[in-house]
Amino acid sequence: MSTQASVASAIIRLHPGDDVIIATRQLLPGTRIDAEQLVVAGLIPPGHKIATRDIAQGEPVKRYNQIIGVAREPIARGQHVHTHNLGMSEFAREHAFGVDAQPTVYVEEPAHFMGIRRDDGRIATRNYIGILTSVNCSATVARAIADHFRRDVHPDALADYPNVDGVIALTHGLGCGIDMQGEGIAILRRTLAGYAVHPNFASVLFVGLGCETNQIDGVLAAGGRDASTTKLRSFTIQDSGGTRKTIERGIAMVREMLADANRVQRAPVPASHLCVGLQCGGSDGYSGISANPALGAAVDRLVRHGGTAILSETPEIYGAEHLLTRRAVNATVGEKLLARIAWWQDYCARNGGAMDNNPSAGNKVGGLTTILEKSLGAVAKGGTTNLVDVYEYAQPITAKGFVFMDSPGYDPVSATGQVASGANLICFTTGRGSAYGCAPSPSLKLATNTALWQRQEDDIDINCGGVIDGSASIDGLGEAIFRMMLDCASGTRTKSELHGYGQSEFVPWQVGVVT
Repeated sequence: MSTQASVASAIIRLHPGDDVIIATRQLLPGTRIDAEQLVVAGLIPPGHKIATRDIAQGEPVKRYNQIIGVAREPIARGQHVHTHNLGMSEFAREHAFGVDAQPTVYVEEPAHFMGIRRDDGRIATRNYIGILTSVNCSATVARAIADHFRRDVHPDALADYPNVDGVIALTHGLGCGIDMQGEGIAILRRTLAGYAVHPNFASVLFVGLGCETNQIDGVLAAGGRDASTTKLRSFTIQDSGGTRKTIERGIAMVREMLADANRVQRAPVPASHLCVGLQCGGSDGYSGISANPALGAAVDRLVRHGGTAILSETPEIYGAEHLLTRRAVNATVGEKLLARIAWWQDYCARNGGAMDNNPSAGNKVGGLTTILEKSLGAVAKGGTTNLVDVYEYAQPITAKGFVFMDSPGYDPVSATGQVASGANLICFTTGRGSAYGCAPSPSLKLATNTALWQRQEDDIDINCGGVIDGSASIDGLGEAIFRMMLDCASGTRTKSELHGYGQSEFVPWQVGVVT
């Protein structure tokens, strides 16, 4: 006999062919689910899975009508399905190319946002002065220069420059002790070069030590960027005569940059100038149901308005890459994606890792069990339009539409690469809660569930939890998110910007041997 009456709207079924349903709130043992004609056999946390049929040991289990793992042991109808009885599985996937690709239908009258047009025609969503470092050795000096202009420390430092969003130092722990011809320094240089020419910087000051492997001269050329597209100045600590003199010199240079940076004015520009990096962090069992598909609906709108969206985090599309190859505009694009998957498989093998070293502890508490399940929800951020190209980490993105950029699944590293590639806005979904920002590009946060929104509203820009309780639709939220993208690109500050996030979250991908 059940211990509770039948519960309405307590579960979500995502596909008729699924072997599991998702609890929308905590369910006690004995709860009857009339829609599925089953009784819950144990305590089910919110966002977690319940078996809808008896599943034999070794049998595949489906969610989204896709395999998310195999049963470690027999699972009875109504039982909790999670890490104790569901494991990772390797299985053949059909990587068809372009079979789901469709012509993109563009809107007749594209939306606009109030952007900043640089002298060379590049479009910015923010107006910073940036201080970059070639090596960790110059990080302290760079931060000291930027700190001189911090509004929270020196309220009058930028009082005469209201159109300047700030002076920020983006430092890192790399730049020396690496192979001068290796993959590690190539990635670092691509990343630094991408930031040096990013339109959200009015001007850039590049500070080095002087004797490091990663010499400032040639960073832009080695990173595949044109130095003529930015107002760039550089010097080193050794040439300047030490720490104190370098800081004084840097402060003086920034003061010279401020007047020019302040002359900008925002003007209407087409949404085609938006390049949005798609991120998810602190995911949960609701991510693939609410915030990720809602962001995907916004991405579909952005693409139809001529803009660009960047999906990344290669280890977190593993097991779902076959869904993306089906949307590739041609076989070449599909093969490029599979090549990045193959690189990661080799990279993990060489370093004693595994592609299924995921989800994180927090993801699992939130209801995600295997990387296959996580990936299937993560790709929903990319919407439904064609995959038009695939890029390596921090490569400049030139295509319009939905693209993929290779990166680790670690959010700060992935988003750093997206901004280096040209993203002038980041959209970040989270189910567990995330504290993150991404200067010089603003970052919008999307909550997957209302409980998170209520608990951490100071950090979240929009709640997608209404999809879970039926008070909001994916399409309606997609429109709201798209409009929020335009407002943010026009200068409306995000929650992470109000908190001052962005400088510490610059984390270039470290690959290769450090000697």
